[in-house]
Amino acid sequence: QVQLVESGGGLVQPGGSLKLSCAASGAVFSIYNAGWYRQAPGNQRELVAVIGTGDNTNYADSVKGRFTISRDNAKNTIYLQMNSLKPEDTAVYYCSAIWRGSPSYWGQGTQVTVSS
Repeated sequence: QVQLVESGGGLVQPGGSLKLSCAASGAVFSIYNAGWYRQAPGNQRELVAVIGTGDNTNYADSVKGRFTISRDNAKNTIYLQMNSLKPEDTAVYYCSAIWRGSPSYWGQGTQVTVSS
């Protein structure tokens, strides 16, 4: 079993930055692909960014050039650096450990609100 705990969410003004963290326990996170997802009220959960075990990355078109996913295997943690935030980035952000192409474990989520 993998337990995931997100942190780093909060309220930020448009154009600002936040860095989310997702710490894993119960397993070695580095053997999993990992992803950040988000869900805004009334919307389905969507994939924001994914990082493979070889540190290859992929991003949703809406965040390309603004968000960066990374991992620190020594800390069993993945990160999401979010820059140039927009009101439409407001959502609950979840991290996931991905096994065989499917999200298998989820964190509890962290709220990100972009508003002036």
